[in-house]
Amino acid sequence: MRKEMCTVVQNKEIAHSVYELTLSGQMAGEMDEPGQFVHIRVSDNLDPLLRRPISIAAINKDKQEYTIIFRKQGRGTSLLAEKRPGEKVDVLGPLGNGFPTGEARSGDTALLVGGGIGVPPLYELAKQLVDRGIKVISVLGFQTASAVFYEEEFSRMGETYIATADGTYGRKGFVTSILDEADIQADILYSCGPTPMLRALEAGMFAPKSFLSLEERMSCGIGACFACVCPTKNGHEGDYRKVCSDGPVFRAGEVAI
Repeated sequence: MRKEMCTVVQNKEIAHSVYELTLSGQMAGEMDEPGQFVHIRVSDNLDPLLRRPISIAAINKDKQEYTIIFRKQGRGTSLLAEKRPGEKVDVLGPLGNGFPTGEARSGDTALLVGGGIGVPPLYELAKQLVDRGIKVISVLGFQTASAVFYEEEFSRMGETYIATADGTYGRKGFVTSILDEADIQADILYSCGPTPMLRALEAGMFAPKSFLSLEERMSCGIGACFACVCPTKNGHEGDYRKVCSDGPVFRAGEVAI
């Protein structure tokens, strides 16, 4: 982990209110686990005060660059959407524990399930899995057609399904609708997205092993403030995990979601 003033390489809107921001900095060389995140200060002053946690979508160590994807929906992300090439951004990272790629073996089939802004960290995961000889099947869910992004990028790495809640693109419904109908056989499942989706995946047991990345509001991002704790499922009262430092990725059934 390091704190660094990273340089904006590119910032563009890739779907309605969804931005792809590429930054350069030495911390790219420390990014190994897909599913980790960076904590970004979006302003040079104290308004907004807190940093914004955003998942790492892609890593290019040769160029010392990394890409994040975020939705413009509040003051902080609106300021981030205005960043232009050459500007500097105060970044803390990489943070958290990402997806355990070592749990998948060469020849396995990995099922990647993403919902909305939970899709980005699965992209770097897919790249790393494919490079290791693992078959990747991706199921991505969005609210509507204008919110869909990275379909082509995922399709280049394996079979890809798209669902939209309103039926304007792909299959109408949720990712679980596709999983129930497609009868996908997978050795391992990796997922990131809204909590109701993660609960459905945990209950559905769509693979022998499942790992879920939780989306939680954070303050410090390094495990000091206890703002993002969640209880475990081991039955011990007062036993918690910090999403920012113990997660954000947990084995299905480890924590209450």
